[in-house]
Amino acid sequence: MKNKKSITLYILIVIGVIILVNTISSHYFFRLDFTADKRFTLSKATKEILRAIDKPVTVTAYFTKDLPPQIQQTEDDFRDMLIEYSNIAKGNFFFEFVSPNDDEKVEKEIAKEGIAPQIINVREKDQAVQKKVYLAALLKYDNKTEVIPVILPGAAMEYSLSSSIKKLTASHKPLLGYIQGDGEPSQSTMSQAMKDLDILYDIQDVNLKESPSLQSYKSLIMVSPRDSMTSIEFQVLDNYLKNGGNVYIAMNRVDGNLNNASGTTLTTGLESWLQKKGITVENKFIVDASCGNVSVRQQQGVFSFTTQLSFPYLPLITNFSSHPAASGLESVIMQFASPVSYQGDSSLKFTPIAYTSNKTGTLDPPLFFDIQKKWDNTDFPESKLPVAAAVEGTFGGSADSKMVIIGDGDFAVNGQGQQARQINPDNVNLMVNSIDWLSDDTGLIQLRTKGITNRPLDQIEDGKKAFLKYLNFLLPIVLILIYGLFRSRQNKMKEIKRMQENYIE
Repeated sequence: MKNKKSITLYILIVIGVIILVNTISSHYFFRLDFTADKRFTLSKATKEILRAIDKPVTVTAYFTKDLPPQIQQTEDDFRDMLIEYSNIAKGNFFFEFVSPNDDEKVEKEIAKEGIAPQIINVREKDQAVQKKVYLAALLKYDNKTEVIPVILPGAAMEYSLSSSIKKLTASHKPLLGYIQGDGEPSQSTMSQAMKDLDILYDIQDVNLKESPSLQSYKSLIMVSPRDSMTSIEFQVLDNYLKNGGNVYIAMNRVDGNLNNASGTTLTTGLESWLQKKGITVENKFIVDASCGNVSVRQQQGVFSFTTQLSFPYLPLITNFSSHPAASGLESVIMQFASPVSYQGDSSLKFTPIAYTSNKTGTLDPPLFFDIQKKWDNTDFPESKLPVAAAVEGTFGGSADSKMVIIGDGDFAVNGQGQQARQINPDNVNLMVNSIDWLSDDTGLIQLRTKGITNRPLDQIEDGKKAFLKYLNFLLPIVLILIYGLFRSRQNKMKEIKRMQENYIE
C-alpha cells in the first residue's frame, strides 16, 4: 500500500514538473546554438526591429503537410524562428501555419499574392514522383502585405523575415542614386541585385551631367561606366563626398573580349579621379590559379563537343577580410578584374575587402587570350592582391564619407533578354553588402549571408594531395597490421603461460 502511494506521488510530481517546464518554456524560449554562423541565434538587428513594432504583424506560413524529411526540417526551423520572434515582439507578432494543398480556394487566394507551388522530386513506394509543395509566407501589417515566395533549406531565413518586417513597418526608405549617362548598364540588367536592394531602399536613376542636387541620396551607385566622363561630373561627385555622401564604384580598368580573344585598356577618366585621392585601380589583368571555366567547342572529325577549360582571367575570390561588406561571403567569381591599391596619406582609411588566392599574377594590356595555354606556377608569382576595398575619411570636406571600390565592373551584372543569366549569389551579396555598409544602419547586413550557400574546397599543393592520398590508403592497412601483431603477441604469451606446469585458467 505504501509503495503504491509512493509510485502515485512520483508520477504526479513528474507530471507537475513537465507542466511547469512547458509553461515556463512558452514564456521564455531559448536554445543553444553551436553552428559556425550562429544561424539559430537572432541578431541584435532583428531584436531591435521586433521591439520597434507598434502595430501587430501577422505571418501566415504556407507549408504542405507531410513534406520529405530534408524539407520538413525547413518548416521546423521556420516555426522555431517565428516562436522566438513572437516572444521578443511582446504581443505584436502573430503567426499560423496553413497547408494550401487541402483547400483549392486558399490556393487561388495566395496565387493572387504571388505565392506559387514548388515542384520537387520525392520517392513514394519505390518510385520517383513529382510533388507540388508550398514553402512560403505572407506577412501583413496595417494595410500592407509582403510575400516570402520560397523558403529554401539552408537559406538566410532570418534575413528574409526581418527585412520583410522592416520593409512593412518602415515609414520611409532611404533613397539611392543609380548613375547613368556614361555607358553604365541599366537597372534592368542587374535584376538580382536590384531585387535585394529594393527591400530596404528606393532607387532612382541620376545623371551627373545635369549637375543635380544629390543631398537627398543616402549613397550613389556607379557600375561599369564605359564612356569618358566630364569634369562637371567629377565636380558633382567631389561636392557630394565633401558633404558626407557615400559612393559605391564597380569599374573596369581593363576590357576583355572573348569574341576576338583580346584584352585592352579602358579609360573613362574615373581612374584619374580616383588616383587624385590616392586610390589606384591598376591597368592590369589579374590571372589566378583559382579560377572559373569557359566553354570551348572543339571539332573532331564529324563530331563536335564542348569542353570546360580553366580560364585564369576569371579569378575565383575566396579570401575575404572581416569587413562588414564581406560578412558571410564564401566565393565570388570575377571577370577581367584589376587590383585595387592605395598610395594616399593617413587622412583616409583604406581597408581591403576581398583578395585573390595565394597563386595569382597580373598581365599588362594589350594582350591576346590563348584559351589552350597550359598554365603553371610560374604564371602566378604573386599572392593575395586586393580586388575590392573600402575607403573612409574626409574627402576634402569636414564631413566623414565612405566609398567602396571594386576592380571589376561586371561581376554583379546578369544582363537582360536573351543575354540574361543567373549569377553566383555571393556576387550579388558582395555588391548589396557593400551598399548596405554605405547606406544602412539597421545591422541587417550581417543577416544577408547567414546560411551556407557554397563552400569551395581549399586549394592544396600537389605534393600534399599525394601525401594525403597515400596516407588514406596505407594508414588503415598499417593499423590493421599493428593490431594483428599485437593480437599475435598476446596469443603467444597466453600459449607460453598455458605450457607452464602450475598454470591455472
